[in-house]
Amino acid sequence: MKCFDVFNGDADGICALHQLRLAEPLESELVTGVKRDISLLKRVAAEDGGRVTVLDISLDKNRDDLQRLLNGGVSVQYFDHHFAGDIPESANLDVHIDMSADTCTSLLVNGYLQGAHLPWAVTAAFGDNLFDAARKAAVPLNLSEKQLSQLEQLGTLINYNGYGVTPDDLHFAPDALYRAISAFADPFAFVAESVAFAKLEAGFDSDITQARELPVVFENESVQVVLLPDAPWARRVSGVYGNELARSAPNRAHALLTELPGGDFRISVRAPLSNKTGADELCMMFPTGGGRKAAAGINALPADMYDAFIDAFRGMYEQ
Repeated sequence: MKCFDVFNGDADGICALHQLRLAEPLESELVTGVKRDISLLKRVAAEDGGRVTVLDISLDKNRDDLQRLLNGGVSVQYFDHHFAGDIPESANLDVHIDMSADTCTSLLVNGYLQGAHLPWAVTAAFGDNLFDAARKAAVPLNLSEKQLSQLEQLGTLINYNGYGVTPDDLHFAPDALYRAISAFADPFAFVAESVAFAKLEAGFDSDITQARELPVVFENESVQVVLLPDAPWARRVSGVYGNELARSAPNRAHALLTELPGGDFRISVRAPLSNKTGADELCMMFPTGGGRKAAAGINALPADMYDAFIDAFRGMYEQ
């Protein structure tokens, strides 16, 4: 029986898989990509009797290939918190989907595993900018503030590594970073001992410093728009910088537009933390858009739709 682990290349996908494989070691083929590369099931050629585990990618964006696998006799276990749409009915499908704004895939896996590897779920929740949910989930661990800060930093760095148009933008290909993490059952040991952690920390510090110096294109009390240049560092840092801006102004929505070669834009949207809704609805108005209520994006907004996006963004969030 051939097994596949299919997962988002961000903190939530990586930490979700890590929890599962700590609890149930399994030889599998890894299928992943940059954070926005979510149509991953098309790359899975499982056969009758095969097993596929899917983590942190939208069922809606993978429905046809999911149905192909199910019809072919493949057993699929699916954990996710993004928009799903209609969920196929099949005896071969074990689905764990919750689109609530205050959960993430790693927290769903943590519930499934009854807290067996909770520190990694907390790490992922921090990485997904779910700070309140992360701290709430961490209560049974009785961690110090220093330890919570370490998990916050770790989640942020793993998430930061997932952003980019191609794996060449990243410090580590997501499957390589997962393999580096998989050697550590204890996240604090990974922070203290891993060369990968040190490399991510140095890269992040350099990139976020440049991002904080960027000019604001537009802002008022309700919304802010920031334009990032066509550069690998900007593509890497766009998501975590958006999370930072959201925390710094919790009543404001933020849109980060990163210029792409050819003039299109890659967009990250953060709903106000005081009203975590509408980001997915907004982004799905445009080609290649998707995500979740609190945070969503558009992979490639055509340049001629720039004004339409700004108008829709303001219409969604301005008071």
